[in-house]
Amino acid sequence: LATLIRNKHSALKRMLNFNAPPLKNAAAEPVWKVLIYDRFGQDIISPLLGVKELRDMGITLHLLLHSDRDPIPDVPAIYFVMPTEENIDRICQDLRNQLYESYYLNFISAISRSKLEDIASAALAANAVTQVTKVYDQYLNFITLEDDMFILCHQNKELISYHAINRADILDTDMEAIMDTIVDSLFCFFVTLGAVPIIRCPRGNAAEMVAVKLDKKLRENLRDARNSLFTGDNMTAGQFSFQRPLFVLADRNLDLATPLHHTWTYQALIHDVLDFHLNRVMMEEGQGAEPSPAGARPKKKSRKTYDLTAADKFWQKHKGSPFPEVAESVQEELDTYRAQEDEVKRLKSIMGLEGEDEGAISMLSDNTAKLTSAVSSLPELLEKKRLIDLHTNVATAVLDHIKSRKLDVYFEYEEKLMSKSTLDKSLLDIISDPDAGTPEDKMRLFLIYYITAQQAPSEADLEQYKKALQDAGCDLSPLNYIKQWKAFTKMAAAPANYGNSGVKPMGLFSRVMNTGSQFVMEGVKNLVLKQHVSDKQQRSERTSETDDYRYFDPKMLRGSESLCVTMSCDDVVVFVLQAIVFVVGGGNYIEYQNLVDYAKSKQGKKVLYGCSELFNAAQFIKQVRKQDTCKLSRQHRTKNMNFNESGQFNLLVALCVCVCVCVCVCLKQAGNYLFYDL
Repeated sequence: LATLIRNKHSALKRMLNFNAPPLKNAAAEPVWKVLIYDRFGQDIISPLLGVKELRDMGITLHLLLHSDRDPIPDVPAIYFVMPTEENIDRICQDLRNQLYESYYLNFISAISRSKLEDIASAALAANAVTQVTKVYDQYLNFITLEDDMFILCHQNKELISYHAINRADILDTDMEAIMDTIVDSLFCFFVTLGAVPIIRCPRGNAAEMVAVKLDKKLRENLRDARNSLFTGDNMTAGQFSFQRPLFVLADRNLDLATPLHHTWTYQALIHDVLDFHLNRVMMEEGQGAEPSPAGARPKKKSRKTYDLTAADKFWQKHKGSPFPEVAESVQEELDTYRAQEDEVKRLKSIMGLEGEDEGAISMLSDNTAKLTSAVSSLPELLEKKRLIDLHTNVATAVLDHIKSRKLDVYFEYEEKLMSKSTLDKSLLDIISDPDAGTPEDKMRLFLIYYITAQQAPSEADLEQYKKALQDAGCDLSPLNYIKQWKAFTKMAAAPANYGNSGVKPMGLFSRVMNTGSQFVMEGVKNLVLKQHVSDKQQRSERTSETDDYRYFDPKMLRGSESLCVTMSCDDVVVFVLQAIVFVVGGGNYIEYQNLVDYAKSKQGKKVLYGCSELFNAAQFIKQVRKQDTCKLSRQHRTKNMNFNESGQFNLLVALCVCVCVCVCVCLKQAGNYLFYDL
């Protein structure tokens, strides 16, 4: 799985070099060209390749397909777009207008034959057949945000959103279109990964629909051996290994509490309280600064963007850390930088000594080498200063939200709710406190309480809560939907008890800041982060949960599913190394960080997280608010969906449940089947 981002990075670089291997000779001059992309292509490229990298590859100009573009007749153009009707029409228009010297057409997903014929007809009519040099299907229709995280799309994500999948008036044709869109992106993902997965999913929800369609699409491609994307020249190094990935599909409806949770880790907090999309955070310049003096003209605030990339060592080290630890680390980095800066100034002062004092001359000689080293490291020092300023500004903005909304109180209280710990304050007190958060914060807290409660509150208590929420300015439509969602779910016989041995303290990750730190966490307490771990993760055993999971192996003959399901664990050789967890209906950074922490605790195991869209709590509540408050979708009413009484379906449980019983490779040798459990 670690090769995924390298594969995609290489595929993009190859595409930008006219679909030829990139030049290995750094001294060789690249061919100068322009890059034309649509919004989808822009979203795919921007998290992986910066402007400098594009310039190094000869991209002098990158423009949106539907922008006003002037002709550049002596320069080749590389197109990277979705094969939509609008895009095809615009490409045909470019051919007629003779905008560029030559055209290299790269489609994000496979283009249909009819649309290809439209381009051919336009090229013929414009006498530009020889100028259309290459046409490629790139199969890159997904967005890589981290080495171990991907999403399907950012543009038009409302078309495959939680609301779109679960709306009450959805037609069968609409659902088919949504599933096809998701499956097309997942197919591209596995083509780029270069591996055919083993698929496992729960029954009776959208995840199962995706699994069935993906299995069918993979089988159809494998059946055509001559043109298969997983064989022959298209095979990557991963194909020569028996390490096939386990692909676990989960449905968002299995857990509606986690997307509402107030989090405490740096990356998830930024996504929750700031404008953070595609690894770029946008905020008003001066956010968190002191207000203008009375009577002074208020300063006009400008928007500033910060890219949080893999090249940012501080970000890579601390994005999953609790916020107080991040704040302390920013201060430490700042102190280290100032010490280095003072050393450079001291050496400069020594170099400027005058006179023939022997002591001064001796000191000058001793420090010449040090100054030379300091000057050579100056670019690195300036970059370090830039990153410190970046994280100082971002952390300050996050801290303002924590202090003004008392997010530490919400986080601690929700942790206790989920772990069934003793509460030191009544829920009604927090909801009624005018200084404790926004109306949305209060609604999120109450929804988590309602979802995770083993026993629903009485009607009298519920009315009291609803009145308090309304008095706090809350819109109750999300609660109305959650009530129906919970009523239509089939409760498991044995609800998960997060208060027992399943909850294991992972130690104090945060400490009180030093008094000298500019990030003194007033009102922010030391908190113990909990990890919910099921006993089923620790031992390979069949359970009612695993029995209800469907199994698909696109490489096996039809009818093999029943054979695999009936195999006992004694017949299976455990061989689990790679897994991909994908959430249909949307995901979040909280689940991603949980899986990252889980993978770190399992030496040699790789886990990758994906979701159809990435949303924060505010965006999720907005979708829930749209849901019909009178009825649920047919998916809820007619499908037999299994939940535990807490309403949560922990992704770590889902992953390990599948790993325990999944038969992933079936090789026939001398008439006997050898089974490997991945």
